[in-house]
Amino acid sequence: MRLKLLLRPGWLVLAFVVVAFAVACFTLLAPWQFQRHDERKATNTAVQNSFDAPPAPIGSVPPDQWRRVTLAGTYLPDGEALARLRTVQGNAAFEVLTPFRLTDGSVVLVDRGYVRPAEGVSVPNYAPAPAGEVNLLARVRIGESTDRQAFEEDGHRQVYAIDPAVVGRAANLDIRPGYVQLEAGSPGVLGVLPLPQLEVGPFLSYALQWIAFGAMALLGLIYFTWREIKPGGSLAEETKTRRKSVSEILAEDEARERAASA
Repeated sequence: MRLKLLLRPGWLVLAFVVVAFAVACFTLLAPWQFQRHDERKATNTAVQNSFDAPPAPIGSVPPDQWRRVTLAGTYLPDGEALARLRTVQGNAAFEVLTPFRLTDGSVVLVDRGYVRPAEGVSVPNYAPAPAGEVNLLARVRIGESTDRQAFEEDGHRQVYAIDPAVVGRAANLDIRPGYVQLEAGSPGVLGVLPLPQLEVGPFLSYALQWIAFGAMALLGLIYFTWREIKPGGSLAEETKTRRKSVSEILAEDEARERAASA
């Protein structure tokens, strides 16, 4: 009989919310943090391996993220674009993206580094890419993606993401997928972009916390359900005496007086 009390709308809503929260912890929040932990480990491993592996000519090695490569060719400054709304070391920045024609005729997008905005949002003056054939040292990066096309502002072509396809369409160039990020000392480099910090971060502990939160929510629901269906629990209404209102007390007194005078 008391189990039927658990079918009350209020109790059912509470149980649904608790179970939904636990399911979100186990299937969404914790896996998301585990994924970020794995991604950070993979990035750290790739960066660490790049320190030990000697640079190789681009195209002669797999395009692994952060792999150091060498490039020979010429910059194509007419196809240059600025990636806007970037953040470098906690401050706003533009990243300068210049197409680069390799000696084999193919074109790769080169991130020459960053410049700080002038007067808050304007594009500052910065050194142009050098003319003529140059040799570059860079790191392979995976291209970003966006549905937003390039546009002109402050006399510069600008984009919202480092997407070689978007830059290529705007410059009428067939640019290879991915891009490279210049290392210090390479011709044409501006502000050198920092490498990611080799730290795993708190993602694993966050994942374990979400699992603990989900388990605690379910255990709490089970405990309070068991406690309330016990004799004397707050759901067992038949064991409780409801307090009477003042009007009910007066009505009962009036009824007793009528019965006594009859």
